Amino acid sequence: MSTITSKDGTEIYYKEWGEGPVVTFSHGWPLSSDAWDGQMLFLAQNGYRVVAHDRRGHGRSSQASSGNDMNGYADDLAAIIEALDLQNATLIGHSTGGGEVTRYIGRHGSKRVAKVVLIAAVPPIMLKTPANPEGLPMEVFDGLRAGLVKDRSQFYRDLAIQFYGANRPGANVSQGTLDQFWLWSMQAGLKNAYESIKAFSETDFTEDLKKIDVPALVLHGEDDQIVPVKDSAKKSAKLIKGAKEIYYPGAPHGITATHQDQVNFDLGISPVLRGGPVEPQVSRGKFPSLTMEWNPSKRCT
Repeated sequence: MSTITSKDGTEIYYKEWGEGPVVTFSHGWPLSSDAWDGQMLFLAQNGYRVVAHDRRGHGRSSQASSGNDMNGYADDLAAIIEALDLQNATLIGHSTGGGEVTRYIGRHGSKRVAKVVLIAAVPPIMLKTPANPEGLPMEVFDGLRAGLVKDRSQFYRDLAIQFYGANRPGANVSQGTLDQFWLWSMQAGLKNAYESIKAFSETDFTEDLKKIDVPALVLHGEDDQIVPVKDSAKKSAKLIKGAKEIYYPGAPHGITATHQDQVNFDLGISPVLRGGPVEPQVSRGKFPSLTMEWNPSKRCT
């Protein structure tokens, strides 16, 4: 297994496929880097070097007793980037991973970064506060913690349904997709998953977002039941100078799985490799120019 050791001795698992321009992936809570396999395989097969890690306490990484906060997550990402000497990387983060990427820029700058992509990401801040009255009340996150402590296995099975929008009329989410969410989630340590709720819900990324000085793409499903779009992506895009935005009508939180081909397309992948043109479900601006602009450094043909 490929691992690096963080400054506090935590072993962080990572996987690295392919050669070419670098793309890193930071996963959502409470999953692992395997949640990115659909994007990673496609990119690796088409001339990219892709790197993804399991967040501390998740997947195959050590279940550290401390550092289960956004600063710790960002520093672990920095440790991976520095250990592998990654340069001109496109950093992609989903959900909590979007917070990790954003805090990385806030703490470590963008000298090794070419672009940033935030997918269904938690910034600027999820929690309802006097400064963020549109946020979710603390009771929501207390409920998550209570569910974990009471019966985390059943809690994850229930959460998967909302995560992928399987509770919506006409949803076509396979049992396999729901099962893999449970499997990945059960690999996370209970203490790590528990403490991560505070990290992704209460961290204020406002100043970090303002420090993003590379091209940024904000992508979100409009029917996200986990991270409501109006309180996250819409606000983040206003804080990042020159950010591009793409919104998928009716799409859930887990769009990297439910809308895998569309996400790949919007990251700059040519539809020719999938047997012909793909009709875009939603975008702001024209797809051809957007996909060329959002090619992580080159375009697959």
